[in-house]
Amino acid sequence: MNKLLDKYIDQLLENSTPQAPIWNIEKIKSGKPSTWNYIDGCMIKALLDIYTITGEKKYFEFADSFIDYFVKDDGSIDSYDPLEYNIDNVNAGKTLFELYKLTGKEKYRKAIDTIYSQVSLQPRTAEGNFWHKLIYPYQVWLDGMYMGQPFYMQYEVEYNNCKNCKDSYNQFMNVYRIMRDEKTGLYYHGYDSTKKIFWADKETGLSKNFWLRALGWYSMALIDTIEVMPSSMEEEKQTLKDVYKQLIDSMLKFQDESGMWYQVVDKIGEKGNYLETSGSAIFAYSIMKSVRMGILEESYFNYGLKAFNGICDKYLSEKDGQLQLDGICLVAGLGPSNKTRRDGTYEYYMSEPVVSNDAKGVAPLVLAYTETLYRENK
Repeated sequence: MNKLLDKYIDQLLENSTPQAPIWNIEKIKSGKPSTWNYIDGCMIKALLDIYTITGEKKYFEFADSFIDYFVKDDGSIDSYDPLEYNIDNVNAGKTLFELYKLTGKEKYRKAIDTIYSQVSLQPRTAEGNFWHKLIYPYQVWLDGMYMGQPFYMQYEVEYNNCKNCKDSYNQFMNVYRIMRDEKTGLYYHGYDSTKKIFWADKETGLSKNFWLRALGWYSMALIDTIEVMPSSMEEEKQTLKDVYKQLIDSMLKFQDESGMWYQVVDKIGEKGNYLETSGSAIFAYSIMKSVRMGILEESYFNYGLKAFNGICDKYLSEKDGQLQLDGICLVAGLGPSNKTRRDGTYEYYMSEPVVSNDAKGVAPLVLAYTETLYRENK
């Protein structure tokens, strides 16, 4: 399996440039030029992680040249506007912390501040959580917790004397309090604090379903934020560990015998529902990583490994001499107001395209692969 995945990663890098990354299927389909975005951010973060464990310079060099292409000497970022208040665009900023440490490029340090300028002014819901985007006002999506919180916490710890660390923690606790379903232990995809948007329940403000990838993003948000929390917050850290363990225990009740999970997690056996790669890969990664971090007991590792192997067995194949990863939901969202098709129903989640080789599936699979390498090198 290792050789197959090494070959697959090499294939992706050989066929990608910052201007045209082969793994960004959304950009390819749109025909628009490449921009600073969370999808590429996920992939570059995965390459930096695999560089950390393997020491192979090709991963670092690709990641550095990719991010360098977008970051200007004054710390501004090509195609990125902080005033769009799009929390997705914060995600790629996580790569800057590591690249700054590895390269010493001052422009990376300045770019970290550029992204923090968005975070510091990001509009908020009445409860104090960041809006998902300016075009999604008053809304919290599980996806956005991953896109924004690990960067926010790391910045506070490394550059702001932990001034707002508690704020990041409180945003997690709001999600736990508001978006978690007591019966299943799963979390709804989105929450509208005004309770007025068309997809939201008028009583609770919550969307209708448990979408796998959103739950995955949230699991990664928890462990990646816990990882960078300061030692002065041991009590809060333990609370988030407990929240995370509850989530994983709830998810394991729905894990398929293949090791994977379904696109709409609790609707097993319903017409059209399918075993989905990206969310399953995210949970493979987060479970194995959280065992390494000591958040989950050793016995949980096999659940993550089973998911990883299940994805590779079902969806990683070779076609015409090229490897491909299938079964990836291209995109899913809620609204905005002029996109009433995106209404959070089961039928909606089934209607979105399923694609191959998109980084939303590839990057977490590489991250999960990295965790298997950590285990081998123990």
